Amino acid sequence: MFRSLDAIASGLIAQRQRMDVIAGNIANVHTTRDETGKIAPFQRRYVEFFSKGESKSGAPEVGVKVDVDRQAQPRKVHDPGHPDAVDGFVSYPAINPTNEMVDAIAASRAYEANLTAAQFSRQMIEQTMKLLQ
Repeated sequence: MFRSLDAIASGLIAQRQRMDVIAGNIANVHTTRDETGKIAPFQRRYVEFFSKGESKSGAPEVGVKVDVDRQAQPRKVHDPGHPDAVDGFVSYPAINPTNEMVDAIAASRAYEANLTAAQFSRQMIEQTMKLLQ
């Protein structure tokens, strides 16, 4: 019974991390420089979920890996007046805000589903305790 709570907790953590990565992508949709100040567009990050196997308690362990999309080519926008323009074009990150929002909604729904499962598990534990009294 408590194994289900472990699985639910790992799902909540994974979805929270997914939302953090999506928020970072949306926040950096117009970032044209890296952290050192060099002209380099932000690279979109994404989350991969994987199973680590089982923990000592027998509950499934879920892992989350955040990776960088290195294959995506930056968007080139003609803006000769921009301070980061090279040959009149500015390189922006290859981030589509619409897709990021759809991913955010999916992550939010998955988080809500995990919360609902946690509530049902808690109710089942309470009912079991009542029966054992």
